[in-house]
Amino acid sequence: MAKVKVLNLRAENVGEIELADEVFGADVNEPLLYEVLKAQLASKRSGSANTKTRSEVAGSSKKIYKQKGTGRGRHGSIRAPNFVGGGQQHGPKPRSYAYRPPAKMRAGALRSALSLKLKEGRLTIVDSFALDEVKTKSLANVLAVLKVAKGSLIVDQKDNEKLRLSARNLDTHQFLPPEGVNLYDLLRHEHLVLTKHAVTALVERIQKTA
Repeated sequence: MAKVKVLNLRAENVGEIELADEVFGADVNEPLLYEVLKAQLASKRSGSANTKTRSEVAGSSKKIYKQKGTGRGRHGSIRAPNFVGGGQQHGPKPRSYAYRPPAKMRAGALRSALSLKLKEGRLTIVDSFALDEVKTKSLANVLAVLKVAKGSLIVDQKDNEKLRLSARNLDTHQFLPPEGVNLYDLLRHEHLVLTKHAVTALVERIQKTA
């Protein structure tokens, strides 16, 4: 098990914590990261592209001209796809792009991402994240002291309302409870800041699906 320093909000060393190897010491599986991230991003697609078929565009359904004797094709409707303003043939319609990889794949990808943060030295663990008040500037100062000011994902228990409300106006930082931690948000933030409570909750969550 890897031992990592535990800091307080003044970046002072207040102890150590052992991180489970099966969660924070796994091999980084890049193909697995790709597959799970692709699925997560696909689920975010709106899938709202829509074209009108010949039954949906405006226009008379009367036969354009007589069947024989004009020297032209035998057209039946001005709304046919080959006329300007006609319907679109085989065009896109609203659909869902979402698909969900198996739970073990998702847990494996989380293990890889957490292990990657630790290996790259971009994981910070704090004893607790107890703020005195709801104030974005105060939180920004704390993150600067912790040397994660460029951007971070902050994980603590969901009832930490002062932290959640203070973080919501920071463009490069995000607060999530342990149960909401996902691969996309882990990878898009430069640093990961966990409280000791969050470490325990993440380990329990991932071990349940192992």
